Amino acid sequence: MIDVRKAEVSETEAVLNTLMLAFSTDPCVRFMLARPDAFFAGFRRFATGMGGAALEHGSAWLADDGAAAALWLPPGVTSDRDTMLAVLGEFVEAEKLPTLGEVGETMAQYHPQEPHWYLAMIGVDPAQQGRGYGSAILKESLRRCDEDGVIAYLESSNPKNVPLYERYGFEVMGFVQPGEFPGLYPMIRQPRG
Repeated sequence: MIDVRKAEVSETEAVLNTLMLAFSTDPCVRFMLARPDAFFAGFRRFATGMGGAALEHGSAWLADDGAAAALWLPPGVTSDRDTMLAVLGEFVEAEKLPTLGEVGETMAQYHPQEPHWYLAMIGVDPAQQGRGYGSAILKESLRRCDEDGVIAYLESSNPKNVPLYERYGFEVMGFVQPGEFPGLYPMIRQPRG
């Protein structure tokens, strides 16, 4: 049986380590942080900006002490845009910045304005993939969305993950792919009673 639990602030490194492994081959993250040195130097800061507030709000998750991790931002809590932009400015090749600006503008059009839970990041250690860890975290964490009666939102940066999210009630809202960017799928899920 998979042990899924909320991560403590003291487990920040465990959460970030798992996400770093999981996103090391993610098409969109590697478009931004293409060089290995840029990925290793920038990923943790980017992930912290995108969803690190989940740790402070008790809405970060771990499965089996690091086989998988997730960062959920509760209603009213947003990503730290300044931190994310600083990482992009420092590590992204200059010619990619206009495309990433378009990505950000288009994503903002899909991001819900009403109260929602935002799945900023979820990932499984590549050595543990295919064993149900992603499903276990989704199942457990989506209970809160349903209890609150609030929609859930995410952007899938890997097309391979879209069917998993659909199994848990998420629906594709569109596809964001300006220029050479690999593409994101904004997805939304209505609460289940």
